[in-house]
Amino acid sequence: MPKTAVNPPSMVKPAGYSHAFAVTGGRMLFMAGQVAFDKDGRVVGEGDIVAQFRQVCENLKTLVISQGGTLHSIVKLTIYVLDKADYKAHSKEIGQVYREYFGKHYPAMTLVEVKGLYDADMGCMLEIEGIAAFD
Repeated sequence: MPKTAVNPPSMVKPAGYSHAFAVTGGRMLFMAGQVAFDKDGRVVGEGDIVAQFRQVCENLKTLVISQGGTLHSIVKLTIYVLDKADYKAHSKEIGQVYREYFGKHYPAMTLVEVKGLYDADMGCMLEIEGIAAFD
């Protein structure tokens, strides 16, 4: 299915994301917010936003693969964090983990600092939801 990054030259050049993706035909997968739970429901990386980001990427990967796609099928990610300053302080390490999973594929992304997450009381520091498009 054709997926095309939309980054008009009349807008600021994006770094590490795309402004939008145009998708034609195919199927869509709408992924619920993923937190750093392993398959047994345990939080991976309690207190470590980088380890939690890695587990969330693994969960997203599992979802898209289960439907015959890859992480490059993802066209939109929304990242919710409890502490934007902590996320930014670890952005280099988070970026390295991101590239391990996504390479140079940059879907449209939004980062939002929130007051709380549903699973924050379990130790979750971030949650990521996504949309994937498949052939």
